[in-house]
Amino acid sequence: MKNMKVIYNLFLVLFAIMFVSCDKQLTQLNVNPNGVDPETVNPNLILATVISNTAKPYLEMGFDGDVAGVMQYVQKSGWSSGLNKFDWVGERSWGGPYANLRNAKHLYERALEENMEFQQGVAIVLRAFNFGYIADSWGDAPYTYALNAPAGGQEDMFPEFDSQEDIYRGIIDELKNANTLLSKQIGDYKGIDPDADLIYHGDPAKWRKFANSLMLRYYLRVSSKLPDYAKQGIEQIVNDPGTYPFFESNDDDATMGFVGSYEGDAWPNAIAFDASESNFNRVQLCEGFRDELVALNDPRIGVWFNKVRVPIKVSTAHSPAADIVVDGVRYIHPDSMAVRNWVVYNKDTWVDDINAGKVLVDTMDYVGIPVGSSVGDGSSWNLNPNVIQGGFNVHCSALADMYKEAKGDLLKARLVSYAEVCFILAEAAQKGWNVGTQQDWYEKGVTASFDTWGVSDDLSAYLSEEGVAYDGSLQQIMEQKWIANWTVAHEAWCDWRRTGLPYFTFGPTVRRDAMPIRFRYGGDEKNRNNANYLKTVNNLEETSFTAQDGKDSSWSRFWLLQGTGKPY
Repeated sequence: MKNMKVIYNLFLVLFAIMFVSCDKQLTQLNVNPNGVDPETVNPNLILATVISNTAKPYLEMGFDGDVAGVMQYVQKSGWSSGLNKFDWVGERSWGGPYANLRNAKHLYERALEENMEFQQGVAIVLRAFNFGYIADSWGDAPYTYALNAPAGGQEDMFPEFDSQEDIYRGIIDELKNANTLLSKQIGDYKGIDPDADLIYHGDPAKWRKFANSLMLRYYLRVSSKLPDYAKQGIEQIVNDPGTYPFFESNDDDATMGFVGSYEGDAWPNAIAFDASESNFNRVQLCEGFRDELVALNDPRIGVWFNKVRVPIKVSTAHSPAADIVVDGVRYIHPDSMAVRNWVVYNKDTWVDDINAGKVLVDTMDYVGIPVGSSVGDGSSWNLNPNVIQGGFNVHCSALADMYKEAKGDLLKARLVSYAEVCFILAEAAQKGWNVGTQQDWYEKGVTASFDTWGVSDDLSAYLSEEGVAYDGSLQQIMEQKWIANWTVAHEAWCDWRRTGLPYFTFGPTVRRDAMPIRFRYGGDEKNRNNANYLKTVNNLEETSFTAQDGKDSSWSRFWLLQGTGKPY
């Protein structure tokens, strides 16, 4: 990637898109003679912005956002109630993805005017991804009449909410259109600029595979509600790869790297743009993820997290000292543990221990913070000797040092991966669909993840581990898919809601005694499009955890979950 050229393009696009995104409010515009006219802007100048504004927010939610906490990848040692305690009672704006969709629409329209079919196809894929994220997160949403405010009609200014089912069907149809647009040889396209394409550098064959792999995701998403539709769609893709090519290796992964020149184009929380390192330090391993990785002897834990700086050992080695640090190890005498009502963390009893008023002490090399474990902010976990909100904890595992960097070979926003596709097809095979064998796809998925993270030398031993060695269960597929979806927590959340897997435990201080399953609609929709908001909220199904909120609750079931008995 030519970094300076990309940055220059991004600045140009900001001029062009700034007022395009505001077309709901403006009917006349002053013309900036030094700016880029949105009516004539080259589509390539918009493309990089739409890609980055799709990939980075998706990464941020999946790496250290609230969903990453709920799915037990990470916890935080400060400013953490959404991650650590399911504090999802507030509303969430969808302004970001809809603003990006306005840009994607403009990209498509300009590409259509210029007869640039590659850019049209890419715009459709990005549109489908963003609308999919909205449907996955909120449920029913404006789709058919969304983004049409300049037309000025009542239905355009105050769009109805399409059903979640119609949105999923719609984006699958759009992806089929993209598959056709992207089916030509690269030399048959007009105006491809490799530097504007931050994912595949102008390769239409790769974008075509992305479109069809994303289609596999959404067919599986609706498989509990529309099993025949999903079965037909997945089998059609898998059994006709000439017409519907999909990911075949990690080289096909839809990922975006980072330039790292400033905070906006760098990996989240890079210390180059945070001298205190507070944003980096407060993101720490979650105990649920740790327990699974350690139980399976999973080598990926050492790629993603550091061992504790000062391990704790319960020992009489330095008796009669009750609590002492010697040679970088903290030794606590068993008698001192008993007197202070401290107990060693046990993954099977820790919730009961907390409820009994005991203080948990974790003595492993890797230590995480359990979800809902304390009334505080997580900063005091595991006898932290320096309790500072957002500070470093010598007795808890921090993110691996590579996550301090602004860019790196492994620091990529992943939208869809080959590993995910393999696990999708393993699940389809588990349903009895004609896609190949479950074991083959399952083991390919594990292999792809190991290759991604550079631990392939440990693969053979890992595939023989108890709990990893193929047993034909759905639980096994979903557990390995959850692990492989590190930094892609939003997709793992969608899988968990749909299957109830993996099984999770959490402590007594969570906001509700259940994991949240959707985002609440934002205030703008309630205030400005109230009639349609009220109509769609009626389609939600209350659960035993929604009494304090009413129907528009993060614990209400939308169409995708209604009647499935999942996840609760």
